[in-house]
Amino acid sequence: MKQQANLIRAGQVIEHDGRRWSVLKQQIITPGKGGAFIQVEMRDLNTGNKTNERWRTADTVERLMTEDKDYTYSYADGDNIVLMDPETFEQLMLHKDFFGDQLPFLQDNMELNVKLVEGDPVGVSLPPQVTLEITEADPVVKGQTASSSYKPAMLSNGVKTMVPPFIEAGERVVVRTDDASYVERAKD
Repeated sequence: MKQQANLIRAGQVIEHDGRRWSVLKQQIITPGKGGAFIQVEMRDLNTGNKTNERWRTADTVERLMTEDKDYTYSYADGDNIVLMDPETFEQLMLHKDFFGDQLPFLQDNMELNVKLVEGDPVGVSLPPQVTLEITEADPVVKGQTASSSYKPAMLSNGVKTMVPPFIEAGERVVVRTDDASYVERAKD
């Protein structure tokens, strides 16, 4: 499906130079002289290489239609992650690099959303938030609670995050999977 370049958004899959690309970032730039153009950072779905491309806003690009399908995380097998279709029980193997920075947030039986183009996986979405335990946290410094300061802490999956001073080791907290930022104390 052809679309104007100025309608490209992050998360879309486009075809350019005979290859499939996943759009990571896009920015419309209007220079002081001349027409506006769109700068797009994208990743090649076959090789994983990143590149930047520029188009005039009136140019057209080929957008590929994606199908969303839900899978359940089963287990890790070497460098591969095995997902299962909850309806047909078919397994899908994806390389760990496919998950990027979100890999440490995978949990047993987690529901994932996989984007498919013509049956080929092109993207994975984890739930926006997960609940994890704090394994290490710096002690509270007296008087530190007066300001909205945060302290470093280590999550049970090995990822570092910043938490409010009242959070201690052993507590369960909710964090975002996209940037590992603290949301709230777990309510369980």
